[in-house]
Amino acid sequence: MSDRTDDREFYVGYRGRAPRGIAAFVRGRVVGLLIFAAVLGVGLASLQRPADLGVFEFGEPRELTGIVRERPWPRLELEQPAGDGTARSRYPLVSQGKHGAQQLVAGLDGARVRLRGTLVWNDLATLVEVVPGTLERLEESTLPVVEMEGLGEVTLRGEIVDSKCFLGVMKPGRTKPHRACAANCLRGGIPPMLLVETTSGQRQLWLLVDEDGGPVGEKVIELAARPVEVTGRARREGDLLILAADPTRYRPLG
Repeated sequence: MSDRTDDREFYVGYRGRAPRGIAAFVRGRVVGLLIFAAVLGVGLASLQRPADLGVFEFGEPRELTGIVRERPWPRLELEQPAGDGTARSRYPLVSQGKHGAQQLVAGLDGARVRLRGTLVWNDLATLVEVVPGTLERLEESTLPVVEMEGLGEVTLRGEIVDSKCFLGVMKPGRTKPHRACAANCLRGGIPPMLLVETTSGQRQLWLLVDEDGGPVGEKVIELAARPVEVTGRARREGDLLILAADPTRYRPLG
């Protein structure tokens, strides 16, 4: 029989203490495992993509007054304070749930309206979820139509997102974990947008329309939450960036 101390020790479960050698061995292994778990947790956390900033003011609707535009996607134009009629904020409109606002604003293009809506926003854009039954027509708008600024032909790479979830309703509201939800939102009429990250780290959000300036409809559903390359005509309408391109020519990446 060996004369080593650890060979002579024997653990007995009903004893109050374990032998000194066995206790030291177990204590060292437990401490080592705790340190390993802590380091592993920090390492995995550092690899995670940070959650996108976004706010959904659920349960806190606001009263808004502005001009309705039906095309290419429903939106509300609000004249900015002390403006001359050309400085306006443009908020895409959606219905509750996974539905667009096309039926809500049908026939109201150019009309001034009052409504109650819940804001969904992040640092890139703001969207309004209309409270059912609150949209009231006031009068025809007397504000001049603001001309769009053409930015020429561009080729952009980014991810197609459904604007409602990405701006704050869901987290994450993009990439593969959100793909099924994004597809359902786009199918329901939520305006699709292209999220672009520039080489300098800046982010841009482009409203997607077809080559004639109309909605792209269901043609982009299969590309929801996927990286794509889009070549088309870019323009700016106030604070809104618009990319017009044939959706059948979007090029999937990866």
